[in-house]
Amino acid sequence: MSKSSFWDNRKKAQDVIKQVNNLRGEVTSWQDLKMEEEELSELLELAREEEEESLLSELEERKEKLRKGLGDLELKSILSDQYDRHSAILTIHAGAGGTESCDWANMLLRMYLRWGGGKGYEAKILDILPGEEAGVKNVTVLMRGEYAYGRLKAEIGVHRLVRISPFDAGRRRHTSFSSVDVIPEVEDEVQAEIVDSDLRIDTYRAGGAGGQHVNVTDSAVRITHLPTGITSQCQNERSQHQNKATALKVLRARLFEYYRKKQEEEMVKQRGEKEEIAWGSQIRSYVFQPYQMVKDHRTNVETGNVNAVMDGMIDSFIEAYLRTKR
Repeated sequence: MSKSSFWDNRKKAQDVIKQVNNLRGEVTSWQDLKMEEEELSELLELAREEEEESLLSELEERKEKLRKGLGDLELKSILSDQYDRHSAILTIHAGAGGTESCDWANMLLRMYLRWGGGKGYEAKILDILPGEEAGVKNVTVLMRGEYAYGRLKAEIGVHRLVRISPFDAGRRRHTSFSSVDVIPEVEDEVQAEIVDSDLRIDTYRAGGAGGQHVNVTDSAVRITHLPTGITSQCQNERSQHQNKATALKVLRARLFEYYRKKQEEEMVKQRGEKEEIAWGSQIRSYVFQPYQMVKDHRTNVETGNVNAVMDGMIDSFIEAYLRTKR
């Protein structure tokens, strides 16, 4: 950084500065926790010598804060893959089952939005296709914040719901499925080659809530990458130009993930191993009736507090999975 040529490549220089700041932040966090541990040890010794029980509640509170801080830093040390620090593009697809699955997809959307809000992430719905009667058929959300992708990649897979259907007059129990996919938001450092002649760009009228909010121009944009068939669309920006720019960003991220997976598959073939088909695996069940339980089938972590889970309290599932993958 002290070299006179450091700023010759501004983008590279900014990346280096960002990396250095990240490392400084991690070192500072460890130093702060070490100092807190030393202070707690001294305070505990004082409480024993003076037999001061009034200090016990403060000690307990600070001990819990220290434990949480250590857990957060441990998790960040696990999230060391190249794109774990990145923001995430999360997509939810309703499975077969019509209105039931669409409603379940909408419930998952609410769960992730609440989880992201609790983390201080900025959530932005890029595209949404409502269900015919209720819920959503599919929705794409940009979850912007540090380690959003590293955490949310633990949610990739099929999510299963069992409940008494509110749409069934006979009050019968239904099982619904929705799938969750997550990819990192890739910035300019990832060059997924996109040739203009490989793209088909369609415009259409964006949906709205009615009245003055209905878009009367063809501002929504759908981009299809013809060689792969991968599509990306955006309708929630203010103009067609902005929708196109956002759709291109999502397309670039999806193409990057597509080519990365193809490369991994080729490596697996060369090793002669059979790759797990993650898309078809049921990672978690949410049971509302006849009993209440949410269980992750990969780690066997479970809880009976269904309401808390649907309000975004899913860190126990995410962290347990990431620790097993370490």
